[in-house]
Amino acid sequence: MSLALHSITGVLTSIPSPDVSYFDLGPVRIHFYALCIIAGIIVATLMTNHRLTKRGAEPWVVIDIAILAVPLAIIGARIFHVLTHPNFYFGEGKNTWNPFEPGSVWAIWEGGIAIFGALIGGAVGAYLGCRWTGIRFWTFADALAPGILLAQAMGRFGNWFNHELFGLPTDLPWGLEIESDNAAFPPGLAEGTLFHPTFLYEVIWNTLGVLFILWIGHRLRLQWGKQFAVYLIWYSAGRILWESIRIDPSEIILGLRSNVWAAILGVVVGIVIIIVQTRRHTGVEAGPYMPGRGRKDAGADVQSQNDLDDFVDVSEPPAEVTVGATATSTAPQSEASSR
Repeated sequence: MSLALHSITGVLTSIPSPDVSYFDLGPVRIHFYALCIIAGIIVATLMTNHRLTKRGAEPWVVIDIAILAVPLAIIGARIFHVLTHPNFYFGEGKNTWNPFEPGSVWAIWEGGIAIFGALIGGAVGAYLGCRWTGIRFWTFADALAPGILLAQAMGRFGNWFNHELFGLPTDLPWGLEIESDNAAFPPGLAEGTLFHPTFLYEVIWNTLGVLFILWIGHRLRLQWGKQFAVYLIWYSAGRILWESIRIDPSEIILGLRSNVWAAILGVVVGIVIIIVQTRRHTGVEAGPYMPGRGRKDAGADVQSQNDLDDFVDVSEPPAEVTVGATATSTAPQSEASSR
């Protein structure tokens, strides 16, 4: 099946699924899904580094944070998937614990990760990484917000390569082709039935979200985790919609899929972050580092010092004056203090 969009006289009629989902490199099998995720992680890291550096952070300090955040995000993603799909891994005839046999809870290479679990695990890792490096957690979260959403958009192409996580049947001209012998193909439907390409909906939604976060973050000068809150609200609101039309197996809780509940919680958490941080912090962040911490590369240039759009206070604190002391020199008046 050609990867080109099927058409009749130039009119779009369907979106084909790719013919292959992996390739072999010697004895190693490389899945395109894994490549999509890795590419997303790299792009998110580059974007976050650029945004943190503009705020005054040491270049590539994001790597020190990612060393903890990425592994914990992967672990959290797997745990969340297993807990929300217990019938896949637990029960009679299931191989729950043996990693050398298919279907175990450890077999992440067989697929099965959840973004909401990744957010929880990644947040724990990022918090620990920020404590280690001295970066403010909310500064890092704001710098990460557009990058992680773009990474999620890139990762969704992996679902396309895997022919998975598609939506309800549709006769729309952009319906997704799924082979009838696919294990996820609903029984009773005719061969050639098209399905909503939920992967594509999320790609478009997340890409628009990246642009929105960049715009509103600059427009409203959002700090103290508010850009990350916008990310949570934007992504989760879209996920509620796309999750509602997906037909892959999922735990149903009070009539809703488990990931719908997780998305609703994501919207609520985002709103709470905005409300709480607005009340707690009325001024701008003093800089990307916690009090008493700073850059290790002393004397390095800070890119944001001459960029008023970054709204970072990088001025030196006022000198302490002892009553009765005699001044030995007179400091020249700076241009900033004369305004």
